[in-house]
Amino acid sequence: MLSLCFGCQPQAPLYPDTAVFRYNEHANITSLDPAFAKDQRNIWACHQLYNTLVQLDENLEIQPDLAKSWSISEDATTYTFKLKPQVYFHENEVFKNRADRQVQAQDVVYSLKRLTDKQVASPGSWVMNQVKSIEAINNNQVQIKLHQAFPGFLGLLSMKFCSIIPQEMEQLDFRVNPIGTGPFYFKRWEPNEKLVFRKNTNYHEFDENGERLPYLEAVAITFLPDKQAEFLQFAQGKLDFLSGLDPAYKDELLNSQGQLNTRYQEKISLQKAPYLNTEYIGLYVDDPQQATHYRSFRQALNYAIDKPNMMRYLRNNIGVPAQGGFIPRGLPAHTSSGFYTYQPEKARALIQKFKQEHPNIPVQLKISTSASYLDLVEYLQGQLTQVGIQTEVEVMPPSTLRQLRSVGKLAAFRASWIADYPDAQNYLSLFYKANWSPHGPNYTHYASATFDSLYQKAMTAPQAPARESLYRQMDALLMQAAPVIPLYYDEVVRFTQKNVHGLGINAINLLDLKRVQKQALE
Repeated sequence: MLSLCFGCQPQAPLYPDTAVFRYNEHANITSLDPAFAKDQRNIWACHQLYNTLVQLDENLEIQPDLAKSWSISEDATTYTFKLKPQVYFHENEVFKNRADRQVQAQDVVYSLKRLTDKQVASPGSWVMNQVKSIEAINNNQVQIKLHQAFPGFLGLLSMKFCSIIPQEMEQLDFRVNPIGTGPFYFKRWEPNEKLVFRKNTNYHEFDENGERLPYLEAVAITFLPDKQAEFLQFAQGKLDFLSGLDPAYKDELLNSQGQLNTRYQEKISLQKAPYLNTEYIGLYVDDPQQATHYRSFRQALNYAIDKPNMMRYLRNNIGVPAQGGFIPRGLPAHTSSGFYTYQPEKARALIQKFKQEHPNIPVQLKISTSASYLDLVEYLQGQLTQVGIQTEVEVMPPSTLRQLRSVGKLAAFRASWIADYPDAQNYLSLFYKANWSPHGPNYTHYASATFDSLYQKAMTAPQAPARESLYRQMDALLMQAAPVIPLYYDEVVRFTQKNVHGLGINAINLLDLKRVQKQALE
């Protein structure tokens, strides 16, 4: 049984264990203000409290949320949303004890405009970069105009940054009074100990049988900082859920094939699904004194790495070796093969050709990484050395890595790109010349007039199939030029107790608890 009380004296639990979902955040949640929902720990908590105009289903398709419908102008620059009727904010004294404070168009305008308020200083302000204006047509209609067509805009609106809050929040502190419309409402937060949400009995969504969601009575989040301690709590049944693969417990739970070890198969359920995350090595191409400036050298790097063995030995086969393009699995424009496989002889031949064509350029590479990925980069070092590339590994703090990468001071760097929204444009924007760092995310300084032309064409393509064809063409150009070494397409990995049902899994690793149910253990 899990008590939701925080007094010093033992008390009877408010609810049976089957009514409470328990998970741990080893890094503290920093805010329950959705304007600061920039990383997973904050996003997961905010997702329980708030709704957005639209939401993503498990297939990453756009579905209604607070908006019941919407229309898009012929030039794809004007979006008009009609709100669902009778959607209520969580009860709060700021509403003068009224339980019927409905969501109105003015709340949507306030919430989205707030992201660009310099006083708020939201890290999600970039979401509104494409927006020209937001206005309430009446109490239940909102119109958003863009500067130009942007195919991923609805996906942007599904992000937790775009959660809808009441205008009255201007008077309140989010730490003690976060008010949304979500399936759970805020109950209590004990810093470094526990955060508790309770069931919103007035939630607007229902299941297929007409039963109001959510099923759970409460969510309890603890803050054990040590991942080994977190695993022990889970193994003892004191946590319902464990996310991701950590060296502290990966070999304990999984065999080399990525399956549960025998002793856990009757106690724990394992879920895996594609994750919109490409892990890669970025190569700076803008310095003619570096070997990474030359395509034959970059191609040799891609042929030199045995990615299937890398996944088997370092990742317990969680994730898929990246033998296709940069766009990850889980997106329609993904290409699974046809580019670089492990061909060490071909890599050696390309290196010999490079030496002949550029005798004054050293055949060497320094790969910069943070300590968390040292084992991975040391594996790459061994592979590259075998084909005649002198390789050095440089370990630095993540903040230093980001800073030096941004100003072009790293010849090669380990990185990952997790989708902000489910559209391949999000990945290809890393190679658009207008996004060259330090003013954008093109850290490799890759440039191609053909690529840029296709990118601009895709931005105005109204139909998804047309965009996906353009995306694949761009991905192919990118891989031929090889400014990156895609290493693997990541997977979402979730471990749950056997009595947990309805959790689901998705390619953006969003924790959705509104359909979760727990059965009593036998």
